[in-house]
Amino acid sequence: MLSTFFKIAFRNIFKNKVFSLINISGLAIGMASAMLILLWIENEITYDQFHEKKDRIYEAWNRTNFSGELHCWNTTPKVLGRTMEHDFPEVERTVRVNWPQVTLFSVGDKNLNIKGHYVDEAFLDLFTFPLLKGHPKTALNDIHSVVLTQTLAKKLFGEEDPMGRNIVIDNKENFTVTGVLKDLPNNTRFEFEYLIPWKYLESKEGGPENNWGNNSTRTYVLLKPNANLASLQAKMKVMKPRYDPDEPKWEMFVYPLSRWRLHSGFENGVETGGRITLVYLFGIIAGFVLLIACINFMNLSTARSEKRAKEVGIRKVVGANKASLIYQFIAESILLSFLAGVIAVGLVSLILPWFNELSVKQLRLDFTNQTYCLAGCAFVLFTGFLAGSYPAFFLSAFQPVKVLKGTFQPVKAAITPRKVLVVLQFVFAISLIISTIIVRKQIEHAQDRESGYDKNNLVYTFIEGDVAKNYDLIKNELISKGLAASVTKTSAPLTEAWSDGWGFDWDGKDPADKTDFDRFCADDAIGKTVGFRFTHGRDFNLKDYPSDSLGMIINESALKVMKFKNPIGQLIKDNGKDWHVVGVIKDFILHSPYHPTRPMVIEGAKGWFNAIHIRFNPKNGTAQNLAQMELIFRKYNPKYPFFSRFLDDAYAKKFEDEKRIGTLAGFFAGLTIFISCLGLFGLATYLAENRIKEIGIRKVLGASVAGIVGMLSKDFLMLVGIALLIACPVAWWGMHSWLQNYQYRITIEWYVFALAGALSLLIALCTVSFQAIKAAVANPVKSLRAE
Repeated sequence: MLSTFFKIAFRNIFKNKVFSLINISGLAIGMASAMLILLWIENEITYDQFHEKKDRIYEAWNRTNFSGELHCWNTTPKVLGRTMEHDFPEVERTVRVNWPQVTLFSVGDKNLNIKGHYVDEAFLDLFTFPLLKGHPKTALNDIHSVVLTQTLAKKLFGEEDPMGRNIVIDNKENFTVTGVLKDLPNNTRFEFEYLIPWKYLESKEGGPENNWGNNSTRTYVLLKPNANLASLQAKMKVMKPRYDPDEPKWEMFVYPLSRWRLHSGFENGVETGGRITLVYLFGIIAGFVLLIACINFMNLSTARSEKRAKEVGIRKVVGANKASLIYQFIAESILLSFLAGVIAVGLVSLILPWFNELSVKQLRLDFTNQTYCLAGCAFVLFTGFLAGSYPAFFLSAFQPVKVLKGTFQPVKAAITPRKVLVVLQFVFAISLIISTIIVRKQIEHAQDRESGYDKNNLVYTFIEGDVAKNYDLIKNELISKGLAASVTKTSAPLTEAWSDGWGFDWDGKDPADKTDFDRFCADDAIGKTVGFRFTHGRDFNLKDYPSDSLGMIINESALKVMKFKNPIGQLIKDNGKDWHVVGVIKDFILHSPYHPTRPMVIEGAKGWFNAIHIRFNPKNGTAQNLAQMELIFRKYNPKYPFFSRFLDDAYAKKFEDEKRIGTLAGFFAGLTIFISCLGLFGLATYLAENRIKEIGIRKVLGASVAGIVGMLSKDFLMLVGIALLIACPVAWWGMHSWLQNYQYRITIEWYVFALAGALSLLIALCTVSFQAIKAAVANPVKSLRAE
């Protein structure tokens, strides 16, 4: 019997080629969209879930009050891990991981800058990163051992066995390869190409650090099986004050691996969500896009109800029961869904490279994974059943007596399931259009915000190798050759915050004040080089004022906190030094352009330096400046690959997440509109079929084509208008909630809804006008011949 169902289904598909093509296309696009989103969601929810000990892995966090608000963050003192192992019986092992470190690896004539970590020797035992060569318990035991990823090993040694080979690191010391890691999966928080033992870092720093005030390391904790987590949390809560009496209200806690990726958003010390909100949002989008595709199938199937009514009537007369008819229509739906699924997989394969680039992921369709294949089959069956359920029950309910006598009439109610479904389609489509417009406006709002410095012709490079000792020679040559207008050293790129602190002291400071300041260091002429705007005082000028090596520039936000009436010359204590204020600048954007600027201090030449900022001479071409600058750096630092980056490119990265959300919203909004238009086309076909005789009579009585088109279009535009009325408050609520994540944000204007409404009505009118005009220009003789 099943073969008969599918045989009849194939006949119907080929008998109604246009109808079948539209149906399959709509389902395929909807399924492809849902597949892309589900792949993204699957990648997000499986982040770091492959570690064998995941249920016992935690991360140490801090929690304390700054500027009247409780803050949580996940960098800790280096001494914390070993202290926890010693003090808490619940802890089996801890592992410290420093921030990603870019290091020069040299093998023969190959010199590569590689990003990796210093880690404790238990890292590969705690986390499950499979080793292709070496043993996880011993690979990092020796102070001069190094573990490489598979890709890096190939870059350095080609097809040769890397085990036991030597690598010169930073042109200083020889390291021996003791392990080769399988390349990291794309759903882990870790990004590294090498691992070096933490003991080597300690040897460079002169031994273990016991400073409880230096929060610069991530500490991972492996609990013993059946450890009492509540007991550990209670002990950690009072741990910091015990070792650092100056911080009596400072708390620490451990945070489980299962919540790192999706839930680690904190507000005033309380977990408030995080990326899980985005996962829920995209899950809803996937569900609605698939539902809209299924609605199209329903509408297009029921639009042909009159054509299939006699088929149903005859089948019932010859003995078919309702259940067999339902099975028949569901079988047709599943067959169409299967064909659409095959096309959808092809579409996903084509779109996936672009989608990966947009989402910064490495998603793929794994046809060798049985779970994927079973999930795919279940997805196709579910879609086919969902799409075919309503048409199956609708068509199988026809009464054969009325159908065969010709007295069967479709329902002509003001509210029908088909109209409700089309309204639902456009509610979602219009909501996405509104959301896309608002996201774009928010990005433009932040982009238009004054950055506080001049990004044009400004580049930076890092201080590495011989750059530090040859800095003056490099600077002089850049300026003397007319390549640079100004050059200065800084502690970090101007777009990144590498240091902050709350231990500053000044005359008149409130003892209870605990403001967290961004800390920056800069050499001579920082203001001239980057284009700061001074409201008080001047730039650093070591030539005329040698004492500027202990000078300090503060921003306006810091001035408000310190409450200096005359800031110039005021002394501020930090890191055991007395800094004197030489200037006050307007706030510039160091962190997110969507949030207010923070208080900042810029310390002079007695600070530390990691980067060089160069203001290019605008009289030269950019390519010429870059090429000549590279030659100079290679001259004075020949063993290191040259790196430079424009500040405007680095600044643009601050908008990437929001641009990504906007692009994805626009993409799915476009798909939703397209699929919804297929639904409108189906409804237009249905109404035109049922009113063909009415249209013929109206034409005979003198109705114009324009009048008939208007009559048919009015119904569709009314449905879109109803959808607009529902979508506007829904979209406003959703986007208003989203905008609360940004302190520097737009207000939602009325014209956004007007624009989205006008666009939706125009799209709907263009969609239905084809079918309306076709019905209006038809010869009435053909439609009235049977009367």
